[in-house]
Amino acid sequence: MHMSSENLLVILFVGLVAGWLAGQIVRGTGFGIVGDIIVGILGAFVGSWLMPQLGVHLGSGIISAIVNATIGAVLLLLLVRLLRGGGGWGSSWRGSWGRRW
Repeated sequence: MHMSSENLLVILFVGLVAGWLAGQIVRGTGFGIVGDIIVGILGAFVGSWLMPQLGVHLGSGIISAIVNATIGAVLLLLLVRLLRGGGGWGSSWRGSWGRRW
């Protein structure tokens, strides 16, 4: 499998935008550039697997790829929050770290 530099840039761009959007939706802030890219790319994998399972097809193009990856990233972040015991929805009112002392 050969991947051109343009394909890699599109993957990184979609991951960055989707990760940032998912961070805004779930946490209220992003995760930084590297964190947004990682969350977005993992979300793209989740979204590309889950959406056809549900019978949803968003079409083709970069906008649909961003929407698909954002949906997957939001679901991934909500699942991580659920498994980590992030304190539910009320923890976002205290800030992302909460009080440590």
